Order: sequence, then C-alpha cells, then structure tokens
Amino acid sequence: MRNTAWRWGGGIAAIVASIFVFIVPFAFILFIAGKSQQEASLLQFTWPSEWQLWENIVTVFQARDFQLVRAFVNSTVLTVLSVGIVTVLAAMVGFVLQRRRSRLNPLINALVLAGLIIPPAVVPTIWVMQALGLFKTLPGLIAIQIAFGLPFCILLFRAFMNTVPRELDEAAIIDGAGPLRLFFTVILPLLRPVMVTVVVVQSLAVFNDFTYALYFLPGDENATVQLALFNFSSQNLSQWNLLFTNILLITIPPLLMYIFFNRQIVSGMTSGAVKG
Repeated sequence: MRNTAWRWGGGIAAIVASIFVFIVPFAFILFIAGKSQQEASLLQFTWPSEWQLWENIVTVFQARDFQLVRAFVNSTVLTVLSVGIVTVLAAMVGFVLQRRRSRLNPLINALVLAGLIIPPAVVPTIWVMQALGLFKTLPGLIAIQIAFGLPFCILLFRAFMNTVPRELDEAAIIDGAGPLRLFFTVILPLLRPVMVTVVVVQSLAVFNDFTYALYFLPGDENATVQLALFNFSSQNLSQWNLLFTNILLITIPPLLMYIFFNRQIVSGMTSGAVKG
C-alpha cells in the first residue's frame, strides 16, 4: 500500500513539476505574443484582452526585409545538411570501430573521447577557416557542426552496434556482399532507432545553436534563427509582444520534433546498453 501511494505521489509530483517547468513558461510566451504592444509591456501572466497573435506574426516576418524568413532558410539548410552528413559518417565509423578490430582502435577511441572532453578552440578554428576560404560561409559552419557533432554520434552508433548480431555480417559476406553493400543494405536499415535519436538530438542542437553561428558565421545576410532573434531583441526591446512572437516562432519547430520523437530518442539512447 505504501509503495502504491509513493508511486502515485511521485507521478503526480513529476507531472506538477513538468507543468511549472515547461508548460507555464510556454503559456507565458504565448500570452505575451498575443497581446498588443501596450498590454505586453506590463509583462503580466494574463489572458490577452484582444488576441493580436496573427498581426504580430506578420509584423515579425516582415521586419528588416524578411530577415526571419532568410534565417529560417539558413537554419533549415544548415540543420538538414549537417545532420544528414554527420549521421552517415558516424554510422560508418561506429560500424568499423565495433566490427573491425585493429591496433588503431584505441587511438581512434581516444580521439573520439577527446572530441567530447576538449572544448573547441575558436581562434585557431577561425584561422583554419580563413585559410580555406570557409569563414563567414554556410558550408564552413556546416563543416563545424559536423566536426563537433561526430564524437557523440559515433559513441551512440558504436554502442548500438552491440545489438546487431555478427552472424548477419558473415551471411552477407558469404552471399558476396562487399563492405559498402554490407553496410548500406544490411546494417544501416537495422540502425533506424539510433538514427532517429541522432537525427533528433543533433537537429535540436544545430537548430538551437547560437555560439558557433555567432563565431563562425557573422553577418545579417547569413544569420540563423538564433542570431536573428538576438539582433531582433537588441533593436526591439521595448516591443515585448513582437519579441515574444519571435521567440514563439523559433521555439515551435524543435518543440514539435521533440514531442513526436520522444520515445524514439529514449529507445535509441538506451538500446546500446542491452547487450555486451
């Protein structure tokens, strides 16, 4: 009886905490975004006397010659390309590290862990990008996101490879499959749970990233959504309704992705611990 009461009490406490931590701030953003400028300046957690959310959205999109639209396009291109490339590369490296034993494996594992532990060096990275002609370019920031996202994704794919039987590799090799065919036709389809996890986690990280875009992609013409929000907030600080509308528009895409793929994220993160 005591265990049942504890479970119910713990569950209710978790729900209440989640409401205060996640739902209440989002509702506050929504209410302020739906108010007029005068009413929003009070910053009160109240229902708008007259909803002006659509008018605020139109104003935000038209501000500064549709900069937010360009920022969404830049962030979408950056997220899709960097996440797609890092997913394929991490899956291939994780497969090789798990299936092919060699003397270089400890060194490669150490380098992967170093990528997680050692913080990125901004100034030397900028020097390298300037020498390659990639500084202040979207391809340069894509390369940065791939490099900084690879270590974590490699560890996830390598852990998940423990759940894929080696007998599948041997059967495919006996049937005449080469290394690339073995990976893309046999192994890669089985990595779907961890691939969903990597795609969602990396997409959220890249889409919400502010520091890398600020350091390596300065300039209004190349602004991502986070930089566009920063520039908008610095110029429209008195217009709280428009500022919160901007925040709302930027928050919705990653929030929907997390809600729809929450279970896949958890299963992909934990499945590597099931076996060996």
